[in-house]
Amino acid sequence: MTPCDTLLTNARLADGRGGMALALTAGRIAAILPPGAALPQATTTHDLHGDLVLPALADGHMHLDKTLFGLPWVSHQAEPFRMSRIETDQRLLPSLPLNTEARAGELIRRCVAHGTGHIRTHVDITPTFGLKALEGVLAARAAHAHMATVQTVAFPQAGVMRAQGMVALLEDAIRCGADLVGGIDPAEVDRDPRGQLDAIFGIAERQGVGIDIHLHEPGELGLFSLQEICARTRAHAMQGQVTISHGFCLGGLPESKQQAAAALMAEAGVALVSHGAGGATLPPLFLLAEAGVRVFCGNDDIRDTWSPYGTGDMLERASVIGWRVDVRHDNLLEQLYGMCAGNGAQALGVAEHGVAAGLPAHFYTLPAENIAEAIGQHPPRHLVFHNGRLVAKNGATV
Repeated sequence: MTPCDTLLTNARLADGRGGMALALTAGRIAAILPPGAALPQATTTHDLHGDLVLPALADGHMHLDKTLFGLPWVSHQAEPFRMSRIETDQRLLPSLPLNTEARAGELIRRCVAHGTGHIRTHVDITPTFGLKALEGVLAARAAHAHMATVQTVAFPQAGVMRAQGMVALLEDAIRCGADLVGGIDPAEVDRDPRGQLDAIFGIAERQGVGIDIHLHEPGELGLFSLQEICARTRAHAMQGQVTISHGFCLGGLPESKQQAAAALMAEAGVALVSHGAGGATLPPLFLLAEAGVRVFCGNDDIRDTWSPYGTGDMLERASVIGWRVDVRHDNLLEQLYGMCAGNGAQALGVAEHGVAAGLPAHFYTLPAENIAEAIGQHPPRHLVFHNGRLVAKNGATV
């Protein structure tokens, strides 16, 4: 029998099979062996003692550049409206004793320790910051490439059309390494939905990148913007490359309009990512998924200048979302897990995801019987692997 790099014994799989062994070679799962099978020699062996093995979590929406991790506690300083938070960022972030790279790296490591292997982060591109925040996040990404993939969105936090030169600055951000171009509330923030959508779809087309648009607009105003985004997606043949972040408007619509919007998004290939915000209406995630919309989840703000909450744990986030939408049955909790793992990985362009022979060895282990318990109780992660390499153990990166 061919030797392997790492052997994991006494593993439990999500389908309920116990006593299994996973052989890892060259960053992939070489084989999954049943109880009693002959085991290959291994350079390193871990006895999982019955731990559940689950595929890497994917955090589809966060803000690495804003986090305050790595610092002593910083009290929240902004007033409860967006412009105050933007102004607080402009004043506070440059004065912090840790730079963007250091703080972003601290948060990446915390996410990895919780089992996250794939991240999409929005990074502020504004006249005040220019490309500095992006440069810091890209440096943190490079330093942690062995433990997670990090995809970046050039995010116009203060708007696209409101500030002179923002369109050129966003395009510069893509040239400097951002993976997608962002947008924000085309009608409410810029008061120029045509102008903003022309601009960001134009950048996406010229640079060959996808789009992820923050859409906080409520009710019929948000629905109008959503419909325009779907129309532009079809017109630019960008099906599968556009995401709406939040989409709070969907939660406040009658069910008939929710169903129509879901059908429109599915036909246009526009995805939705949600963090289950406590202070806003929640989109009908399962209705959208049933209609064929790719739905995935993220933590959004994690102990940062916008919110004191969050740990970076996507299982904890799944628990919050599940509680909000009153998900109780195992099959629905498994579907919710897909929104926090496989769906997000696919949205982030990760072609291979799961725990099966031949796939990349991106997974983690935890003391749970099944996915439902993993979400409901979100116990500590024991081992975390990325590309077959042990990158975290018992809550700390290795």
